[in-house]
Amino acid sequence: MSEAEIKVYDAENLVIGRLAARVAKDALLGNRVAIVNVEKAIITGDRRTVIEAYKEKFNIRTSYNPRKGPFHHRRPDKLVRRIIRGMLPWPKPRGKQALKRVHVYIGIPDQFTEVEKIVLEDCKYSSLTRKFITVGDLSHELGWRNPEVR
Repeated sequence: MSEAEIKVYDAENLVIGRLAARVAKDALLGNRVAIVNVEKAIITGDRRTVIEAYKEKFNIRTSYNPRKGPFHHRRPDKLVRRIIRGMLPWPKPRGKQALKRVHVYIGIPDQFTEVEKIVLEDCKYSSLTRKFITVGDLSHELGWRNPEVR
């Protein structure tokens, strides 16, 4: 793989934790990685429980100056990027460099329409009849307004 090449993962119907672990490992190995269709990735668990757990995070803040964080993202791409950051050795320079090599996109940008995408079959959710929520639905429940819907 040359310097200009980039690994493009299609996140549609993939469990986000499994995908994030693969992407984090690829980034640590020095590969440039892009994830497309991130709003169609899946978080397993009961829909109501997952939404309540993420809404509970919004109550965590500093009392002396809320502008200093922590910051909680609502957009699907930023939410997934934060999940990947949690799987990297973030405080160390190696982890920071790896995160810079990861790019997350909502939908498929024009630059990746012709590129062959990697679909991880072992990261797919085995049964779509079980309980799950997509990252896009979770983001909508958290207050994200998709500009394409308007």
